[in-house]
Amino acid sequence: MRMYWVLMLLFASATAQAAGLTVSAASSLTESFREIAGAYEKAHPGTKVDLNFAASGVLLQQVARGAPVDVFASADQTTMDQAAEQGLLEPGSRQDFAANSLWVVVPPAARHKPATLAELAKPGIERIAIGNPDSVPVGRYARGALQQAELWQAVQGRVISTQNVRQSLDYVARGEVDAGFVYATDAQAMPGRVQRAFEVPVRGGIRYPIAQVKGSANALQARQFVAFVRSPQGQAILRRHGFGSP
Repeated sequence: MRMYWVLMLLFASATAQAAGLTVSAASSLTESFREIAGAYEKAHPGTKVDLNFAASGVLLQQVARGAPVDVFASADQTTMDQAAEQGLLEPGSRQDFAANSLWVVVPPAARHKPATLAELAKPGIERIAIGNPDSVPVGRYARGALQQAELWQAVQGRVISTQNVRQSLDYVARGEVDAGFVYATDAQAMPGRVQRAFEVPVRGGIRYPIAQVKGSANALQARQFVAFVRSPQGQAILRRHGFGSP
């Protein structure tokens, strides 16, 4: 009987350990975080990392509604600021871990290839894919750049709103729009399917923050995962996928 209970305790412990660490990450981190998750699991035998990708604003809403998330990685500071203001983050756990660039891309066979933001307002560019600025960081960056250039009103009627940066990328790749605002890393993830038109200057740059969610059921693993993302191994993976240092 004693051996039975010992075995049951060991089984329960193993089951709890294998329950998984849930990481919610911005869509633009899809390929890099899949590789990071695999490397983390190898470094921590018995650990399973469950990944959830979506627009940063959507992920924030999920966490705010009580979704069982352990780690949150956003594509912008604004969304993470909102998470902090709502008391959703473990104090002191927030850190920047990557940097990115904003590009305008066009279909491979595009007849018009703009070289500046101003050219997006000219004839030949009728449909522009931009992530919804209310929930998609890349959309906020795009709108901010256009507003700074005093072009937002001129192009607003041409905007096709998307749910996340990957949808914008897909629209461009399929030729359903004439141009789209995406991250450099997303464009590089689709070699040959889109072509870069030009890089868009972003005031303050684009930095990605990561944090442990407050009340995480796997607090230790959450801290370890955040540390792994910022470790030399995690940073090397991010660089391979086109990200810069924060």
